[in-house]
Amino acid sequence: MKYLKLSLIPALIAGPAAAASGPFVSLHNTNFVVTLAFLLFIGVLFYFKVPSLIGGLLDKRADGIRNDLNEAKALREEAQTLLASYERKQKEVQEQSARIVEAAKEEAATAAELAKADLKASIVRRLAAAEEQIASAKAAAIKDVRDTAISVAIAAASDVIAKQMTAADGNSLIESAIADVEAKLH
Repeated sequence: MKYLKLSLIPALIAGPAAAASGPFVSLHNTNFVVTLAFLLFIGVLFYFKVPSLIGGLLDKRADGIRNDLNEAKALREEAQTLLASYERKQKEVQEQSARIVEAAKEEAATAAELAKADLKASIVRRLAAAEEQIASAKAAAIKDVRDTAISVAIAAASDVIAKQMTAADGNSLIESAIADVEAKLH
């Protein structure tokens, strides 16, 4: 089928050549010489199996991209797992703080019977400590989630960039940065 298509190409090209003066099959006819050279070029490409080599390279690149995507999915799932873990920890801390608040309230009710003035100071002190602990635990959990997400994102990005970066790209980035610095300094 491929050879049939290739044999039709010279026939289509030969149409305008038939309108030229002189015989078509002659080395003095440039259209005939160009057609022969083109067919020879196509023949050399097929002889050295260039289409299969190009197909193999494209398949190899597609496999590499597929592997990169799978790795990125795995990293994303890992990041989501870590995020879920930190959210669970944050919820546990909130529950613990709620239990602390409840314990403080019960203790305050018991202390209210003994001394009302001491009770007010104790409640204020314990609620402030519980809120500080909640805020501190929440801030720490959020910071840990962000730090981990940033680390995972940076690692994934550096892997992808390192795999796709060529020496020429690196040199052009360096030259661009130097030009930017020169422009900002002058």
